[in-house]
Amino acid sequence: MSNQIHKRLGQRLIEQGAITNAQLELALEEQKRTGDYLGEILQRLGFVTEVQLTACLADRVGAAPINFKNLSIPPEVLKLVPETFARQHKLIPINLQEDVLTVAMVDAVDVVTIDKLWQLTNRTIEVRSATQGEIFKAIDDFYAQKIIDDDIEKSLAEVEKMVREKEEESLAAPVIRLVEQLLYKGIKMGATDIHIEPEEQVLRTRFRVDGVMQQGPSFPKKLQSAIITRIKILSDLNVSENRIPQDGKTRFAVDKQRVDMRVSTLPSIFGEAVVIRILDKSKVLVGLENLGFSDSNRKIFEDLIKRPDGIILVTGPTGSGKTTTLYTALSSINSLEKTVITLEDPVEYELSTIRQSQINVRAGMTFAAGLRAILRQDPDVILVGEMRDTETAEMAVRAALTGHLVFSTLHTNDAPRAIPRMVDMGITPLLLSTSVIAIIAQRLIRLICEDCKEEYQPNPDLVRKYKLGDKLDFDKPFYHGRGCQRCKTSGFKGRRGIYEVLLMNADISRLIVNDLDPEKIKQVALASGMQTMLEDGLDKVQQGVTTLEEVLRVAF
Repeated sequence: MSNQIHKRLGQRLIEQGAITNAQLELALEEQKRTGDYLGEILQRLGFVTEVQLTACLADRVGAAPINFKNLSIPPEVLKLVPETFARQHKLIPINLQEDVLTVAMVDAVDVVTIDKLWQLTNRTIEVRSATQGEIFKAIDDFYAQKIIDDDIEKSLAEVEKMVREKEEESLAAPVIRLVEQLLYKGIKMGATDIHIEPEEQVLRTRFRVDGVMQQGPSFPKKLQSAIITRIKILSDLNVSENRIPQDGKTRFAVDKQRVDMRVSTLPSIFGEAVVIRILDKSKVLVGLENLGFSDSNRKIFEDLIKRPDGIILVTGPTGSGKTTTLYTALSSINSLEKTVITLEDPVEYELSTIRQSQINVRAGMTFAAGLRAILRQDPDVILVGEMRDTETAEMAVRAALTGHLVFSTLHTNDAPRAIPRMVDMGITPLLLSTSVIAIIAQRLIRLICEDCKEEYQPNPDLVRKYKLGDKLDFDKPFYHGRGCQRCKTSGFKGRRGIYEVLLMNADISRLIVNDLDPEKIKQVALASGMQTMLEDGLDKVQQGVTTLEEVLRVAF
């Protein structure tokens, strides 16, 4: 019965144009090997997005999707289903009316779980559909965050009691638990980085959430050495060395999923500071439709990544979402008919059916040497993590001119300035104009929290200062977030990109060869239809997904 259900799921996805027959056959072979659910395999391979899969499952059984906006779940309803059961089976109880328990589930046809729920609660079960991300986020909001904070407080109290009673030899277990709870909290908050910062009297922690730092728990100074030593042990660092910076990595299991982490230490006057970068692949492979491209820019981007050759450059500062854009692009073109190879420093996220290689300068594996080797591996698509030097840039141009599609990144403020930057690296303007097919500049803006969204009037001083009077339609409503429990009073929840896409054309090519002035290149690109990041951001303000202040913070 189960195989028949999964087979029908595959056929329905094919009928909807979400996957191909070849992709289904590959997923079915993988299912024979692992025994996992077909939907999970299709998503893991990057063939479907979570939204596509959930919609297909729900459509088959007529389970209406749940709207989590402004959702309030009574405590007595949550008590009917333990958190461990909810996480294990990817569900959350929503409402209880008389003897009918409404439950949001990822797999609305999982009759075994529905039967377990009936036995557990002794209630009739009504199923609504939701994505895994929505359900886990709701579990975090309604079950987890308070539990995590309570656990940290309990562990801290236990450790401090041991210190007071001079039982330091027994500290290992509670410190291990304390560090695990700190990592768990960061992941559940959706943080990209956890900062552990020694000060004169205390050890502070902070979390970077949606690009903004938030205060975390503070620990007594006497626990500093034990906590940092535990993190070093987890990430295979030298625990006896605290005079020089060190870099390591570790892996942390959360809800049966592995989350990779990069760990960096830096000596400071009050001890070693530690930054832990959280590399959650589920936050990267989001689907082209969720990156933030406008409809016109997304169509352009989709056409670009189908090209057989040329260089596509993505520019922006560190933390602007370049990796997410590139990995999502690679995932969308990942097929059985193409060979995709990456060269990264380091490999941050593992992608199925893509060959990924990592820089190792000490061993002679530089970007240039690695790219030279990749070209002998018969690739169709190449990702070079970053254009860092002349040799790498020259190899990338050569690859593009010999029939390969090349993705790479640069650090420039906007798209036009990437052109003189490449020339500064030693690429002749003529080769540049014939190899680069597009330059995409991007930033990340925070999105208004949907749970506390309300109308407001933007600051008129900002409108005057940036001369936006004729660029905004003041007959349309403007929105911001009032601040609520779900967004931790910030008014924002989640981030999305704003973009400018510079397409190479004959006019821009001639200008590159004759005049490298980025302002002139920008004017020609604008005349050809390019939209600046500011304009893209203002469109998102008018759509009600972000605020004017947020766009101006990011775009200027």
